[in-house]
Amino acid sequence: MAPILFAADGGAKTALEMGHMPEGVIGDLDSLPVEILGRIPADRVYRISEQDSTDFDKCLRSIHAPLILAAGFTGQRLDHELATYSSLLRHPDQRCILLGEVDLCFLAPIMMQIDLPAGTRFSLFPMAPCVANATGLRWPVDGLNMAPDGVIGTSNEVSTGRVTLQVSERKLLVILPRVHLEAVIEALKGATNG
Repeated sequence: MAPILFAADGGAKTALEMGHMPEGVIGDLDSLPVEILGRIPADRVYRISEQDSTDFDKCLRSIHAPLILAAGFTGQRLDHELATYSSLLRHPDQRCILLGEVDLCFLAPIMMQIDLPAGTRFSLFPMAPCVANATGLRWPVDGLNMAPDGVIGTSNEVSTGRVTLQVSERKLLVILPRVHLEAVIEALKGATNG
């Protein structure tokens, strides 16, 4: 699904341990051991020294691809994971899916449709105020004013098999079980980003 591998800083160590040479390593390189850095061709290393952004953010602003599958950014340090979600909002032009062990997460496009089995957990989490409309969910989302300190939409579920989602602004995260990755990829290909 993702034939070109880029690593965010110390992620290069994990890639090499799994037998994969990254096409590029992006970051400030503060978490990449020198012995690992020495195994990567110099023309594949993209050092961005500033400390005002995370390595994930550096990747999102540096990679130009139709879709990014981002693995290894969830499930460890909560502060790093929250920074990752923030980066999704700062780079709405990127179609990026965060992959966790159990779930996946992506920034909702302005409009999308996705086919999923009835009963599938379909969570919506606003990172800033926005209005959402959706069909095909068990609990109605119709002109719902959402905010992180107000109404959220976690633990909803698919009722009809096809879900349509429309948002006023690209501030809403969609969280689904990881097993539906292929359906999400297809949905994002046909989505309207704004």
